[in-house]
Amino acid sequence: MPLFDTHTHLNAQQFVGREVEIVEAALAQDVAYLAVVGFDQDTIEKSLQLSQQFANVISVVGWHPTEAESYTPEIETKLYEWLQAPKVQMLGEIGLDYYWDTASKSKQDQVFRRQIGIAKELNLPITIHNREATEDCYRILKEEGLPQAGGIMHSFGGNAEEAKQFLDLGMHISFSGVLTFKKAEEVRQAASVVPMDRLLVETDAPYLTPVPYRGKENQPQYVRLVAEELARVKGVDYETLAKVTTDNAFKLFNWRP
Repeated sequence: MPLFDTHTHLNAQQFVGREVEIVEAALAQDVAYLAVVGFDQDTIEKSLQLSQQFANVISVVGWHPTEAESYTPEIETKLYEWLQAPKVQMLGEIGLDYYWDTASKSKQDQVFRRQIGIAKELNLPITIHNREATEDCYRILKEEGLPQAGGIMHSFGGNAEEAKQFLDLGMHISFSGVLTFKKAEEVRQAASVVPMDRLLVETDAPYLTPVPYRGKENQPQYVRLVAEELARVKGVDYETLAKVTTDNAFKLFNWRP
C-alpha cells in the first residue's frame, strides 16, 4: 500500500545531486508520493523545479517563521506567483518559532496572519510550523480561522490535550520520526486521540530521523517507519494505516497523480 510523505525537504542542500536516488529509494519502500516544502526563495524555487521533474512530487510553498524579518511586499508579490505555479497544492510551512531567535514575535505574528489570509484568498490548505509557541499558534489560528481547504499541524510534538485543541479548529495532525523516539510518550498519547480521518505521516527529511536510524540523515523512505509505529499506536494493521493516511493526504492536497 503506497505511502504519502506529506512534508519533506528533498530541496535541502544535503540532497543536491542525489534527488533521483532518494526518490527511487522511497519508491522501493512503497513511499510513492512526496510533498516537498519550500520556505525561502531558494528552497521554494527548488521545490517547484522538483515537482516538475518528478510525477509523484508536489510543492508546498510559504515563508517560514524564522525568515519572517525578510518578508517584504516584494516577497509577497513573488509568493502569489509561486503559489499559482503548477502542482503547488498547499501554503507553508508557516507559523511561529520561538526557539531560533531570528525574527521578533510581532513580525512572526504579522507574517503568519498575512499568509493565512493569502491561503484563504487562493483556497489553499496550510501547513503549520510550531516550535515552542503552541499557545500563540493556537490563538492566532483560532482568531484568523482556517482556510476552507483546511490545514496540517506538521511534525506534531505536543500532548493529547493540545492535539484535541487543534483538531477542534479543524486541523489535520501529521506525525514524523518524533513518534518513534523513546521519550516521546506524550506524542504517542496524542496520536492515540487523533481520529483516523485526520491522520497524516511525514519525515521532515533530512531532519528528525526515526528510530533505529536516529542521528543519521533522514530520507523520505523512512516514513514507512513512522507509519508502522503509528499503526501500532492506533491498534490497526499497517495496510489500513497506509491506506487511510494516503487517502487523507490526497483529499487535503486536492491532488492525485
